[in-house]
Amino acid sequence: MNRNEKAAVIDRIAEDLEASSAVFAVDYRGITVAQVAELRTKLRESDTTLSVVKNSLTERAADKAGAEALKEILAGPTALAFVRGDAAAAAKALSDAQRTTQVLAFKGGLMDGQPVTPDEIRAISRLPSREVLYGQLVGVVAAPLNGLARGLNALIAGVAIQLQAIADQGLVGGNAAAPAPAEEAAPAADAAPAETEAPAAEAEAPAAEATPDTDDKTDDAAAADAASDAKED
Repeated sequence: MNRNEKAAVIDRIAEDLEASSAVFAVDYRGITVAQVAELRTKLRESDTTLSVVKNSLTERAADKAGAEALKEILAGPTALAFVRGDAAAAAKALSDAQRTTQVLAFKGGLMDGQPVTPDEIRAISRLPSREVLYGQLVGVVAAPLNGLARGLNALIAGVAIQLQAIADQGLVGGNAAAPAPAEEAAPAADAAPAETEAPAAEAEAPAAEATPDTDDKTDDAAAADAASDAKED
């Protein structure tokens, strides 16, 4: 491999490091070509590629990509799994291949730029896939919303029942006849003064008739006085 070819490999590995959300390193000693091909097929399901590169070139690529922490695990034959998709699915594929082939020992790696140990990679491999986690998250979010909806429906139903009970008791709604007695009482109240005023009108009538009697008596007295004066003359 000449200098230009080495530079191209370094650039490619650096790009893979920058584009990956996780990088898992494994010792590939003892694995067959057929097993590698099968593993690469499974890794593609999680948008992961498996590369075998000389450690010296990988170190230079790590320096170029700012992934210096990866250099600490580059000892002995090392294959790198560059994960761009589901890290849990990629770790599970590697872990299954490890159990099947009895090779591919985890050496460590990086996840979101932070170092991860072999035990942490095995723990990641036991996590649910991204699709399962999304489904669980949707269920967690939907559960309170469903409870809120049921609570609101129950509240609305309770209010409707209470309003119907009030309406049945005649406090609101269709029993508009209840105020009628108060309306009928008004004319009775108005009639009372008419009955009270009637005697007063009748009482004034004799007074009006008595006036002529008084006047007649006055006229008779005046006539008598005039007659008396005539006799004296």
